[in-house]
Amino acid sequence: MPFREINSKVVEATVAPGRRLFSQRGAMLAHRGEITFTPSTAGGQGGLRSMIGRRVAGEDTPLMTVEGSGTVLFGHGGHHVQVIDLSGDTLYVEADRLLAFEDTLEQGTVFLGSQGGVRGMVRGRVSGQGLFTTTLRGHGSVAVMAHGGVIEIPVTPQRPVHVDPQAYVAHHGEVRNKLSTALGWRDMVGRGSGEAFQLELSGSGAVYVQASEEKL
Repeated sequence: MPFREINSKVVEATVAPGRRLFSQRGAMLAHRGEITFTPSTAGGQGGLRSMIGRRVAGEDTPLMTVEGSGTVLFGHGGHHVQVIDLSGDTLYVEADRLLAFEDTLEQGTVFLGSQGGVRGMVRGRVSGQGLFTTTLRGHGSVAVMAHGGVIEIPVTPQRPVHVDPQAYVAHHGEVRNKLSTALGWRDMVGRGSGEAFQLELSGSGAVYVQASEEKL
């Protein structure tokens, strides 16, 4: 695992020849050794088509490629950082929450309209995900950002989890999620809270929830 948590808001990454990392631009705090930082290509977030779609929707998050030999300290905006290890499964996370991740992970972009049609797009709007979400698949580590710290909640076939959409950070594994209303329409009149809706996650995996309803 290349990431070591220094404190709740900073991680240290080990970089070695043949072991690249991607990070959000502007996330480097300090480094030791011979390290280079270069803007990533369009493929860094799922290819040219994904890049165009994200830019049209205003959801493009520039990345940089980190290479060389040494160590790098990453942090951004004073946000809390959570390191997630993937073992062949897929992480679904908003692009602007990605602090850094290994290049051993295959990157992709999912249009939420393809996951439930109009309901999928509404889910993205309510949860703050927008129209697209980023996927990272394979074996490797990811450092994600959140407000107020992160807790990991297991999702099992016997025990689905309901999450406040505004507290949702990411999920991984064979997990299905859908938006449901927690209140009847009469009760929702005059309510602006995201608690009028819930994300229901079922299957096998885990969901990450932040201790805040504030978006990045």
